[in-house]
Amino acid sequence: MTFGEQPAYLRVAGDLRRKIVDGSLPPHARLPSQARIREEYGVSDTVALEARKVLMAEGLVEGRSGSGTYVREQPVPRRVARAGYRTGGTSTPFRQEQADAGARGTWESSSEQTGAPAEIAKRLGIEPGERVMRTRYVFRDAGEAMMLSTSWEPLAVTGRTPVMLPEEGPLGGSGVVDRMAAIDVVVDNVVEEVGARPGLAEEIMLLGGVPGHVVLVIGRTYFASGRAVETADVVVPADRYRLAYHLPVR
Repeated sequence: MTFGEQPAYLRVAGDLRRKIVDGSLPPHARLPSQARIREEYGVSDTVALEARKVLMAEGLVEGRSGSGTYVREQPVPRRVARAGYRTGGTSTPFRQEQADAGARGTWESSSEQTGAPAEIAKRLGIEPGERVMRTRYVFRDAGEAMMLSTSWEPLAVTGRTPVMLPEEGPLGGSGVVDRMAAIDVVVDNVVEEVGARPGLAEEIMLLGGVPGHVVLVIGRTYFASGRAVETADVVVPADRYRLAYHLPVR
């Protein structure tokens, strides 16, 4: 193989990908069998198998037990708005952020006390194992799971206060900024880092999709006078949603 030449399996995968994109292989069409790929492209069984694996990893095709491999219908990406951190409202930040898009947002949540894992402790500036309130969310739009979130709040900040449980009490669901303000903790900075990785099995099960699909992960931390008071990981399917940020100019 000369410098710059693609391996055979990538060239085969590239040609099949082109056929999927241009509609020659439309959604729900059966992908050519391994034997057909071998004959059509003059490659070995190993090359044909690796080319199919590439398309599966990209989420372009899916295997159906006992039936074969089929072209997946590709969703049209929808926007997930990230519009800042408004205070004083009665709705949750999730609902505020989706209001402009006309989304019909609902969510499920569960909270429990636990020890902070090392990575989370580092983000919160506490010792590993210190007690935190962990809250898991599944956000839905018109019934479809669109986003997952797990948040951690140090109980050294919220413990034995009316806002210890994020979704219960007089300020349940009001968002971190307003809840912290109720206990005289003034949030003055928010940091978000956006990355991507393959979805974990449990994430894919909740969000729907194919194992190995890429998800966007927003690592968000709220600070009050330099002290982290909440950190969260927000997970969004990368093939179905795009993050849209509205940032004020100051």
